[in-house]
Amino acid sequence: MRFTRRLLDRHLSAALAIVTCSVTAGAVASCSSDGDDEIDLHVSDAGPDAPMTDDASTLDDGASDPVESRDAGWFDGGPLPISCVSPPCATSLVTTLGAIDADRSEGFCALLGDGTAVCWGANGAGQLGRGQTDTEDSPTAARVAGLTDIVQLDHTCALSKSGAASCWGTGPYLRDDAGAVTTEREPVKLPIPPAKRVSKGPEVTCASVDDGLLCWGKNTFAQLAPIDSAPSWAELAPRAMPLPPGAPIRDVVVGGASFALREDGSTLSWGANPPLARITSLFPDPHPRAIALGHVSSIDVTSNSACATAGGIGYCWGASYEVVSGSQTNRPRLDRALPQPVVAPEPLVGIATTRIIIKLVDAMLVVERPQRWCAVAASGAVYCWGYNASGQAGDGTKDHAFEAVMVKGLPAPAAQVRTMLDSTCALLTTGKIYCWGSNYYGQLGSGKLKVPSLVPQEVVLP
Repeated sequence: MRFTRRLLDRHLSAALAIVTCSVTAGAVASCSSDGDDEIDLHVSDAGPDAPMTDDASTLDDGASDPVESRDAGWFDGGPLPISCVSPPCATSLVTTLGAIDADRSEGFCALLGDGTAVCWGANGAGQLGRGQTDTEDSPTAARVAGLTDIVQLDHTCALSKSGAASCWGTGPYLRDDAGAVTTEREPVKLPIPPAKRVSKGPEVTCASVDDGLLCWGKNTFAQLAPIDSAPSWAELAPRAMPLPPGAPIRDVVVGGASFALREDGSTLSWGANPPLARITSLFPDPHPRAIALGHVSSIDVTSNSACATAGGIGYCWGASYEVVSGSQTNRPRLDRALPQPVVAPEPLVGIATTRIIIKLVDAMLVVERPQRWCAVAASGAVYCWGYNASGQAGDGTKDHAFEAVMVKGLPAPAAQVRTMLDSTCALLTTGKIYCWGSNYYGQLGSGKLKVPSLVPQEVVLP
C-alpha cells in the first residue's frame, strides 16, 4: 500500500456526502441551520471534478508532510496507549445522539479513569444525563447522574464492570420491556442479561451477551427482523440475532446498519443497504453476513455511510450525493456498496465520519452540510478533511479541506478522535480532551457557550 498526501483519489471524490435527512417538508424544517456560522456552498463545496493537486504544501506550522510518500506493509498496531499525566483523565471519548437522526444538536461524553462518565454540549434530548430538572445545553463537562464502575461507553449508553447496561437521552430504553423510543434525562438500567459490549444507534440498541447478540428498538432498516415478519414501524423488545456460526463477538457497532466484529477478524453486517459493506439484492437486508473487509480494527457508522480501519488502511463506503464545484446542484446519487480505500499521509488506526444534511430548494436537493471525516494516525497525529465552514478541521481556517490537513495545536499525540457536523474532539495520550469548531451548543467543553474556536481548546474535566 502506498501512503501519500492525497486523501482520496478522484474516483472516491473529495467527499462521500451522505444523505440522512428525509426530503419532506418536515425534514426540511428539522434540518434548518441554527449554528453559529454562515454557509457558502458556492465557494467551499466541490466534487470530484475540482482541481486536486499533489503539491507539497505544509500541514502544520511550516513543517512538511511527515510522510510524503512511503511504502508500507500490513500494519497491525492500534491506537497509542493513554497514560494519565494528572487527574482527572479520560480513557474513552464518544459523541452523543439527538432526538432523531435529523437532529443537528451536538455533544460529547467521556469515560473517566475513576469509572464515571461526563458529558457536555446539547441537552435537548437528555444527552447530558443530569436529571429531570436539568434541561439546558451546557459548555461545562459534568458527571452523568448515578454512574459508577463504568468500563465502556457508546454514545449515551454505558456498561458497568458487572455487565449492567444503562442508557440516557433519547432511544429505545425498554420501559415496560418494550422497544419504544423514550427520552430519559438520567440513566435507566436496562432489563437485559449482563453484557460484554453495548452499542446505540438512533433507533436500535444492541448488546453482546453470553448467549450471543441481543437487539431491540424500531425495525426501520430490518435490523431486528425481516420486514415481512415485523414491519418497519414496529418497536420490538430485545431479541436474539440469528448470527451464523463463528467466533465470539468482540465488539458491536450500530447505525443505519449494524456490525458485529468477531475475534477471528471477520465482521458481520445487516440492516440498511448501503452501508452494509457487502453486495446484496435485499433492501434492507435483515440477515447477518460477512462484509467484504477482513481484520477490521475500528468502525464508525452513520445512517447510511461508514468508515473503518484494517491493517493501517482506512476505508469508507455508503450512499453519496456529489456536490458540483461552484453551484448548489448535485450529481446523481452514487452507492458505494463496497469499502474503498482512503489514501492517507500515514497508517491510520481510526476514522470518524459524519452524515450529510440536505434540504429541498425549488424542487431540487441542495447539500446544506456536506460530509466530513477525521482520522487518528499511528503516530498520534490527527487529520481532517471535508466540510470545514466552522473550522472543525482544526487547521486554523474555514477553507473546505479537499485533502487531509493536520490538526494544529494539540499538545500531545491523540489516541481517539470523534467528529460531528460542526465540531471535533480528540482524546490525547495524556488523558486530556481537546475540541475545536462550532460551539453553538457548548460542545467544545470550554465553559463558554456559542464561542467557537478554530484551534483546539482543552475540555475542563470535573
